[in-house]
Amino acid sequence: MTLSAPPAELFLKNMRALWRADHWLAHRVDAVADEDRLAIQPTRSGAWTAAVPAAHGRPCYLHSRYDPEAEAEKLLVDLDFDNNYCFVVSGFGLGYHIRAMYEKLKGDAIIVAIEPSVESLATALSCVDLADVIDSGKLIVLLRPNKATFHERLKPHNALIMLGAQFVAHPPSQQIAGEFHAAARKLFTEFVTYTRVALITLVSNAQITCRNIANNLPTYVATPPIDILRGRFAGCPAIVVSAGPSLRKNIHLLDETKGRIIIIATQTTYKVLRQRGVIPDFVVSLDYHEKSRQFFEGIEPSGDVHLVAEPKATWHVIDEFRGPVSLLSNPFARLLLGDELAARDGLPPGATVAHLAFYLARYAGCSPIIFVGQDLAYTGYVYYVPGVEMHDTWRSEINRFNTMEMKEWERLVRAREALRKVKDAQGRELYTDDLLFTYLEQFEKDFAGCPAKLINATEGGACIRGTESMTLRAALDRYGQHPIPAERFAYRRNMQWYDRTRHQPARNELASRLDEVRAVGDICDEMSKLLEELQGLTDRPDQFNRRLTRVDELRTVLRSSDRAYQIITSASQMAELRRFTADRQLRVAAGKTEGERALKQLKRDMEFVKSVREGVDMVTAMLRGALDRFDRVLAEDTRT
Repeated sequence: MTLSAPPAELFLKNMRALWRADHWLAHRVDAVADEDRLAIQPTRSGAWTAAVPAAHGRPCYLHSRYDPEAEAEKLLVDLDFDNNYCFVVSGFGLGYHIRAMYEKLKGDAIIVAIEPSVESLATALSCVDLADVIDSGKLIVLLRPNKATFHERLKPHNALIMLGAQFVAHPPSQQIAGEFHAAARKLFTEFVTYTRVALITLVSNAQITCRNIANNLPTYVATPPIDILRGRFAGCPAIVVSAGPSLRKNIHLLDETKGRIIIIATQTTYKVLRQRGVIPDFVVSLDYHEKSRQFFEGIEPSGDVHLVAEPKATWHVIDEFRGPVSLLSNPFARLLLGDELAARDGLPPGATVAHLAFYLARYAGCSPIIFVGQDLAYTGYVYYVPGVEMHDTWRSEINRFNTMEMKEWERLVRAREALRKVKDAQGRELYTDDLLFTYLEQFEKDFAGCPAKLINATEGGACIRGTESMTLRAALDRYGQHPIPAERFAYRRNMQWYDRTRHQPARNELASRLDEVRAVGDICDEMSKLLEELQGLTDRPDQFNRRLTRVDELRTVLRSSDRAYQIITSASQMAELRRFTADRQLRVAAGKTEGERALKQLKRDMEFVKSVREGVDMVTAMLRGALDRFDRVLAEDTRT
């Protein structure tokens, strides 16, 4: 028998779950008056549907007037629940397809439901039981998604999204709010692009960045942290100088800013500025590659330039630089040295040196923060400002048939598969690529929470939301008229910039970490042999269980070696990624026989132990190299 209305207790049950899961959304739904909910009507199956005006003016039913639940099952026919871990649903409707999808999820898979109408959500919670779906933590509902929301809500699920995501379109919702859902899908695709680049970078660069950090430890412990800079330049204007092609327009104006505006140069612009007689107050570095040394080679030392670098920056740069140096706090350095020796302030991890320069300006309390050379696009179809080191690298190939402009064009053409269009400050279209677009996304996310005034004085390149566009000349005239008090820079004369007494304690700590890592390698060797034996014992439970007891004991020992394990997986992110993927696949295989599951788990364990053992070898070589560097500086300390 069809009910005249859903029971009121159903809405209360759903809302209790929503208050537990998403307080902000629950507050929005709870504010919808009963009379503002959609008018529902019964269907032949006894479930409910609702009609909503569509763009063409005729009513559009959110679900079938016959059997909404059967219709929901049909919507899911083409979805791959075995190989996807995130399903992005355009349109919540009354939630029948959400409920049906939840019941088919495997492992840790999640549903991201995008719905612009809070009234529709309130109606859904009044007539469909979704309490267990909400309580599971596997449903994320976004009302009006934007970049900041996507990053905040989806970042904890990055790895799952990268393992496989699939779009699901609720057809009636497309008719009702097609443009909204198209924009939301585009935002999600951009988020995935950003996340994919970040994940690939993390995995591929983990080994070399950890080696750089280990090799930078003698400088890390001996030089002062950036703590002295916290709020030191509060209220002072700052310029972040990047190497975009638009810098050529105004680089000549930067010399007059010295002493009136804090100049923070990215490493790619440092040599260009010095060659023009501009001495920045700070230069920042984070690039892990040895080639970054070229940005500092051949430059006369200047005590007026303070290098602030992430410890992952290549040690060739840190060794090359002559002047005040501060290395930022780093989790891997803390693992190697312990909290006491490694204690210092840090900055958010920068996607580029330009991001790091901005974080430094914000940390120092600067306002406004003015950006120049921050094109984030191929302004004039070129990537670099003239005079950068890359142009010097190309110079041997330049002739009348192969100009510098042609080399820039070739770079753009090579990136054609990743090209996309963005708008500049005047609304005109220009090209950028996936990587530059990722950097733009990061800036816009950072700017959303920044209390400082932000000015884009690049006079070219992509429009950056959250900034005010103005010419550099106008910015200097408005904000660069008053000298910065000399006492703000007094710390440079008063600091001890190199403390050699900290080398030996740090060397002792590092030697202890090497011993701990080697012990993990011994555990991996024993476990590998046992796991190989177990593969042949799956049909002999008694023998299998006896050998498994020792494997469990070794697992316990391995877990107790937490710091060594973290050091290994930090340098070998692939081991963690393989473990994560295999664990999810095991959960998907929940319906298989015990024997099949045992073999799959053994295969997972063997692959993981092998990856950890490879990580042990890698880290052992890395720490030996770092100890050699400590031995060399200790010998110098003795001579000094």
